[in-house]
Amino acid sequence: MPSHDPICVPPSITDPASFGFHSCPGGICAAQGISAAGIHAGFRADPNRKDLALVAADATCACAATFTKNQFCAAPVQVSRERAATGRARAVILNSGNANASTGEPGVRCALASAKLVADALGCAEQEVLVASTGVIGVQMPLEPYITGVPEAVSALAPTAEAAHDAARAVMTTDTVSKEVSLEGTIGHDEPITVHVGGFVKGSGMIMPNMATMLCVLATDAPLTAEAAQCALSAAVSQTFNKVTVDSDTSTNDTCILLATGAAGGPAIGVDSPDFPALSAAIRCACENLARKIAADGEGATKLVTVDVVGAATDEDADTVARSIANSPLVKTAIFGHDANWGRVAGAAGKCGVPFDQYQVDIDFLGVPVLRAGLPLPMDEQDMLRRFEEPEIAIAVNLGVGDCSARIWTCDLTHDYVTINGDYRT
Repeated sequence: MPSHDPICVPPSITDPASFGFHSCPGGICAAQGISAAGIHAGFRADPNRKDLALVAADATCACAATFTKNQFCAAPVQVSRERAATGRARAVILNSGNANASTGEPGVRCALASAKLVADALGCAEQEVLVASTGVIGVQMPLEPYITGVPEAVSALAPTAEAAHDAARAVMTTDTVSKEVSLEGTIGHDEPITVHVGGFVKGSGMIMPNMATMLCVLATDAPLTAEAAQCALSAAVSQTFNKVTVDSDTSTNDTCILLATGAAGGPAIGVDSPDFPALSAAIRCACENLARKIAADGEGATKLVTVDVVGAATDEDADTVARSIANSPLVKTAIFGHDANWGRVAGAAGKCGVPFDQYQVDIDFLGVPVLRAGLPLPMDEQDMLRRFEEPEIAIAVNLGVGDCSARIWTCDLTHDYVTINGDYRT
């Protein structure tokens, strides 16, 4: 007889205490050796909206990055991908209001020129400045806001929580809230040192990245080598930002950058260092925190939705099924309507080409069993309506064919999503 116990899903890594870290103030500036600024430079008509962010290290440091795999990649992606491959950087300049995508050679020249303005102001090499943009696609990027804005942003640079918050706000587009995280922990056995990981992200729509999210900048003061930084970031991105979908669309501008200043002191930390696992976990935790915030703030969203698929034959099968459920308009609209419609979940799971026996499948909503061995269980509709008042809706599916699992974060689909995207350019 099938068990009516809730489906057991893998634990989350969102709790930093599990690997010796804890939340702290400061945002990206929690990392020693990092300063930030966010100003209004004129990319947007509204003078009350910040639209230019700058993140700068005190000195050239190790860096790592991941970028969109969209073939229509923006000019800043083309520039920053080449520069980040060196493993060294000093600063990142970001703007909102214009994506500088599908702008041809003039767009690339503008991205290069903006980086040169930052490099000249900071006294570093042009190759050490990375660029990121977000906004409307297909509009030529003006250089004038950079010419006047970069000096102002450099003057505003500060290693404070307020400056970090200004930078996070400056990259917002349809986001309703800024998204930041900062963690603190102690590493090292012989000579313990306190290290930090902080960052911010923007992303609300055009979100089903095949690498990261719209724009994200992270920083740590741990002395990671460039190789270790890239290893930690790539691993974190694959299990966090790559597991978010708002609308199944991948942006032209997706960029995720990690700066490692080493300002906390101590010997260099490579991938074989005994301190690397804790730092890698902290970076993944920061990314998971931000990934969940993206899903919760999906355009027009009222609910964060976590979809867990367990009991799959392979990780790839689990991901395919979870993504099919998370991207289903019927599932997403049912959640908006507070309807525990397991039939839509079953349909989305069954349509994606992953083989399984429907009479081995279990489904839960919010920890409540609604389907066991492919057959429905009695449901208290009034109780479920009350449960759907929660800000996060959890859907769990056990395919009953293996030991592999996947987790995808998404959101509900509302009337406001259509309104926002119907009016995005006009």
